[in-house]
Amino acid sequence: MVDGAVSSGFGEGSGSRRRAARVVVLDPLDRILLINASDPLHRNGPGWWEIPGGGVDHGESTEDAARRELWEEAGIAGAEIGPCVWVQRVQFSFGGWHFDQDEWVHIARCEGISSGPQGLEALEALAFGEQRWWSLNDLVEHQPRTIPYRMTEFLPHIMSGQFTGDPIDITPSPDHVARWQQQASPPRR
Repeated sequence: MVDGAVSSGFGEGSGSRRRAARVVVLDPLDRILLINASDPLHRNGPGWWEIPGGGVDHGESTEDAARRELWEEAGIAGAEIGPCVWVQRVQFSFGGWHFDQDEWVHIARCEGISSGPQGLEALEALAFGEQRWWSLNDLVEHQPRTIPYRMTEFLPHIMSGQFTGDPIDITPSPDHVARWQQQASPPRR
């Protein structure tokens, strides 16, 4: 179900679905860290800005995966990983691979100091560019392509303290995906 509580079957019986964790990390000024990225196979195509995240290793919790990914992709250690605020099911192609995954998105707080990537996989190293702290106002004003696709729609809810403890399903509809694919973002520099 979109825009509601998590359906009881989320992440269950997923077969070949990949489990992934992402993290909305906020600094003391309530800015969110985003990483500029592009598909290495389509370097001249539109890029996007994404929150840190990646696959959950066998036996790893989504909280631990979010913490690990935050270190690997942004060099942030010691962030307080909070609850899962969003979940989504997504399918996408990247670097010649097709992904079909369930994502758990946690919220975290940190001091706002990033030492840069500390353990990127080769494909990520080719894909990732600059990191930037964005205010919510900047995101709303500039409307960059983001991953998760619906992030800007749901950020005000969690940043205003309205999070109730039940993760919100932000799974994009086909219309959301089509709009995202048509949205122009400047190519990576």
